Amino acid sequence: MKRSLLAIAALQLVGCGADPTATQNTSAELGGVNTSPEQNRVTTSRNEAAAALLPAKVRDRGTLVVGGTIGSPPLGFVADDNKTPIGIEIDLATLVASALGLKPDYQVTSWENLFVGLDSAKYDVGFANITVTEKRKQKYDFATYRKDDIAFEAKKGGDWKITGGKDVAGKTIAVGTGTNQEKILVDWDEENVKAGLPAASIKYFQSPSDTYLALSSGRIDAYFGPNPNVAYHVKVGGQTETIGKFSGAGATLQGLIAATTKKDSGLVKAYQAALNAVIADGSYAKVLARWNVANEAVGKSEINPPGLPKNKQK
Repeated sequence: MKRSLLAIAALQLVGCGADPTATQNTSAELGGVNTSPEQNRVTTSRNEAAAALLPAKVRDRGTLVVGGTIGSPPLGFVADDNKTPIGIEIDLATLVASALGLKPDYQVTSWENLFVGLDSAKYDVGFANITVTEKRKQKYDFATYRKDDIAFEAKKGGDWKITGGKDVAGKTIAVGTGTNQEKILVDWDEENVKAGLPAASIKYFQSPSDTYLALSSGRIDAYFGPNPNVAYHVKVGGQTETIGKFSGAGATLQGLIAATTKKDSGLVKAYQAALNAVIADGSYAKVLARWNVANEAVGKSEINPPGLPKNKQK
């Protein structure tokens, strides 16, 4: 029970910052993953072709200023010292910086302020599980690096599976506010009500521990969140299971997560080249395998591919 409660307390929802006073799990409690501040990160070497695509001011500065969020294992959270950022997003940002011949300057912020920082050019790039959407493409450029999958998590042992919108009718489900999965869930609920099905009860919680305590007590039927978070919590906690998984861009399009930069900043081609370089040299695959998300790998990085349609997002 102790292990499960610690795992719950450590897990955060996408777009939320970690509580710096929270007790972090040991590596044993996080499925054997190294959560010490002394990370044995996967490394790569400078790729000259990618580095040559950088604007001179960034290349001369020698650093890549990365905006990101922490608090959601395994995407981004804090190590056992309660201050060192670790996780998939940090590792991939570090790889890209190295391929560009730059030192990563990872700056932790909130989900909302991440985009403010990109708009003002405070950050060169955002690595924070950011989904490509048609609306966001109006303001940002994207270089993709991972599939965007979202999943439902429920207590283990039930016979309820979610294969589509009708399966949430009459259920109580927690979701993160302002996320793509919230919009998908709301759209499903509206369609169900129009069809005469019972409405879902959509719940929002201030902290991940509140969400998972509600799930364990039966006050909610499921949590709908990013697949890496759900898969990680299922593995660590041992008391829940994934009951449905979907693309974050809807039923007709595979969603994609991308390195995000201010539109027309002149940086996106360098990010794409760096990502393709680390995909080719195998270091990218090692990072994803390290965090148990190898099934979300992409074969190449794309610039501004089709994303979640405007009529399916906020």
